[in-house]
Amino acid sequence: MSPRREVVAEESTSEDALPALHRAVSPEPDELEVGLEVSIRPRRLGEFVGQSELKEKLAIVLEAARRRDQPVDHMLFAGPPGLGKTTLAGIVAAEMGTGFRITSGPALTRGGDLAAILTGLQHGDVLFIDEIHRMNRAVEEILYPAMEDFAIDIIIGKGPSARSVRLGLPRFTLVGATTRSGLVTGPLRDRFGFVTHLEHYKIDELCEIVTRSGELLGVECTEEGAREIARRSRGTPRLAIRLMRRVRDFVEVRGTGTISAETAREGCTLFGVDDLGLDSLDRAILDALCLRFAGGPVGLGTLAMSVREDAETIEDVVEPFLMQAGLIQRTARGRVATASAYAHLGLDGPPLRAASERSTGAHEVALFPTT
Repeated sequence: MSPRREVVAEESTSEDALPALHRAVSPEPDELEVGLEVSIRPRRLGEFVGQSELKEKLAIVLEAARRRDQPVDHMLFAGPPGLGKTTLAGIVAAEMGTGFRITSGPALTRGGDLAAILTGLQHGDVLFIDEIHRMNRAVEEILYPAMEDFAIDIIIGKGPSARSVRLGLPRFTLVGATTRSGLVTGPLRDRFGFVTHLEHYKIDELCEIVTRSGELLGVECTEEGAREIARRSRGTPRLAIRLMRRVRDFVEVRGTGTISAETAREGCTLFGVDDLGLDSLDRAILDALCLRFAGGPVGLGTLAMSVREDAETIEDVVEPFLMQAGLIQRTARGRVATASAYAHLGLDGPPLRAASERSTGAHEVALFPTT
């Protein structure tokens, strides 16, 4: 394969952006972060931190493809935002020495959009489709023969005179990324030869990422400072890098220019991120549950109105981490604050309920699925 590397980004519509993009702990990148992420992303698999089991499997797949002098099998990376799916796709292209083209599922609204991209690929190129589960179903069906037979069917003409013409494509590698693997259709998933799920990072791994990012950005960061930032990063490298940048701004303006444990703590607190990585919206939800609704249960709509936020944002963006941290529970009757939530807010434990209420709640949770 020719040692050629080309990166092309397709345009995506801004209307698909989530309302929570401006949060300090949002796992989604904002426009200003895109260029920065590209500059500090690892280029090779050996530079990628974390995901050790995935890296071992991926190294074998890439080496086998290089020895056979063939493109890599199609790959599907699943997992929460900010864990490195786009970075891994770029690494696949770099390791194979091929071109790298980027687009997203919501941007492919018509079959012609996908056909234009596919016909522009060269042998061995890597096509990365982010949020592939949000791709139009009609466009997805065009992708099936492209993945299996490396060909696309184009309809020429209209009405009775219309005919189908099959165009051959160069052998390429499709890398898909999804934050909701359950929404990827079965026929599409079955066409990927390598499917894997990315897990949240450990604190030691995040420390290494923060330290490396600090070196690339020219800021000195002590081991204790890196750990303080990593501890508040929700197990997500993107958040760790974002917090490191904000703390860097803090120490350059109000400090000595070095990120220590104390300055990292002060900087994160100033930008509204507490010890667990919660921001003002997270704490507002916990306050509403614990103080206004006596620990719950409370419905999603009522909770959203109480904090003046969109219900979809709370369900898809805020609640997953609060549940992972053991601060809230979702039951058939609604959202319930746990004892850990009260402890984190410095409040007394949840109020005692009547025995009949407790037994009813337990009965309903056992009988009905979690919503």
